[in-house]
Amino acid sequence: MIDTGDIDVFLGLDVGKGEHHATAVTPAGKKAFNKRLPNTEPKLRELFATLQAKHGTVLVVVDQPASIGALPLAVAKDMGCLVAYLPGLTMRRIADLYPGEAKTDARDAFIIADAARAMPHTLRTIDGEDETIAELEMIVGFDDDLAGEATRVANRLHGLLTQIHPSLERVLGPRLQHPAVLTLLERFGSPAQIRKAGRRRLVSPFHPLLEGETGWPTGAVRRQGPRRRRSGATHHTGAWRSPLQPILCAQRTLGRRYQTSIACTDP
Repeated sequence: MIDTGDIDVFLGLDVGKGEHHATAVTPAGKKAFNKRLPNTEPKLRELFATLQAKHGTVLVVVDQPASIGALPLAVAKDMGCLVAYLPGLTMRRIADLYPGEAKTDARDAFIIADAARAMPHTLRTIDGEDETIAELEMIVGFDDDLAGEATRVANRLHGLLTQIHPSLERVLGPRLQHPAVLTLLERFGSPAQIRKAGRRRLVSPFHPLLEGETGWPTGAVRRQGPRRRRSGATHHTGAWRSPLQPILCAQRTLGRRYQTSIACTDP
């Protein structure tokens, strides 16, 4: 839990892309600031410096530590302010304790600041682990984009093959994302050209892959085993440890992508 005994003012930021709403409260619960704040470094520095000069130690609390909340946190750290964040699920539960049902930026900023003052145990510190989580979220998002794009392209190919030659689609469809099938379609392009090419020309592009490997399937499996073990060792001995890591790694049916995605989920 964050020790708030030496904090002189609690600044809650309901962060946004273009501007934030900032509300500052004193340890007695009195509002010291309550205005919209442009998401620019000079304006952020001006506010932090004003609060430091007037009150003393400032605790800056945001509802999102990554993306749109990254700049306020970076500026606050650079100016010597303490930083923390209030997880979204926790904030929604706390909001039920406050009067009013309308969700406004001003109300959210006040709830963030007042929760930091009255319920410091709900806050989470921002350290190296949180920065790692932010990086993992970006990687997972990029991976999701690639998976979505691959699915769209595959669906388009399924549709074209079904329209041109349903029988060919039934044969190639289940294997459409295999590199060999994609190479086949790229080189020959149509059912007529595939039929004209003949068996020998169809398999010739893949002969170099088999050269020097008499027991190819066995050899491939033999090579992949140590690689996968090394990959798993790297994953388990990394510097970052998620609280969910032992549980996720025990779920053998979950792939690495899904384990990482779950670990990045805000609790």
